[in-house]
Amino acid sequence: DAKTARGSVVWAMLLIGLFYIMTTFLGFGAATILTPDRIVVDGKPNDNMAAPLLAQALGGEVFFAFISAVAFATILAVVAGLTISASTSFAHDFYTNVIHHGRERAPGEEVRVARVTAFVVGALAIFLAIQLQTINVAFLVGLAFAVAASANLPVIVLSIFWRRFTTAGAVWGLAAGLAASILLIILSPSI
Repeated sequence: DAKTARGSVVWAMLLIGLFYIMTTFLGFGAATILTPDRIVVDGKPNDNMAAPLLAQALGGEVFFAFISAVAFATILAVVAGLTISASTSFAHDFYTNVIHHGRERAPGEEVRVARVTAFVVGALAIFLAIQLQTINVAFLVGLAFAVAASANLPVIVLSIFWRRFTTAGAVWGLAAGLAASILLIILSPSI
């Protein structure tokens, strides 16, 4: 019901907020305890290893292994969830409902489209991960948040303030926000 949904949203906001506050303290801890010259992997500076190296400095090899295992499991769960979400959303929402106007042409076609989409999303993710492996993960997360916020904000604002807001308007709002954010990222001096 609505009351339970609101409670879930409040709990999610609290937990996510605490997580992001903790990343600030982890950063300060790594900067203080490790110093930038000790955040090195194979003789090269690597900001992405600050948390595991901080765990190693504070708790030794066992704590380092534990934090590495938690990070690996978290990344694996997030990637699996995003792949499943992207493939099912594309197959059901876009392929079936937009292209075929809500009708499957053959039994099991939506499942086949979801499988192909999962493969394409996975291949694209692997390609991008290989190309961007030297870039700081925090910077990439910031880019992902910027793209998501830019794509969703026009739709949220228009759905609240425009009475005649339609599905076509939502699609165009998402497309415009997404295109604008990606264009600005490409043109930015940081990449």
